[in-house]
Amino acid sequence: MLVACLVALACAVACLFLSVNTREEIVKVAAMGLAGLCALVSLYFAPWIVKLMILALPFLWERFSKLGRFDSRQI
Repeated sequence: MLVACLVALACAVACLFLSVNTREEIVKVAAMGLAGLCALVSLYFAPWIVKLMILALPFLWERFSKLGRFDSRQI
């Protein structure tokens, strides 16, 4: 499972690199679509702990960004 995850992740990174460095519009669209598909496949093969960490990241980000916005004097 780890090998399939790493292959899909490498393919996604390569497609993302291709879409950033090309000038053709159709190649950019195709590369971004393939990068998204490979990222989803990589997420499918990822272990449960990685999936839970990805799921928890937006909630933790919001919590820590609220802490940084206010000083202790404003609360």
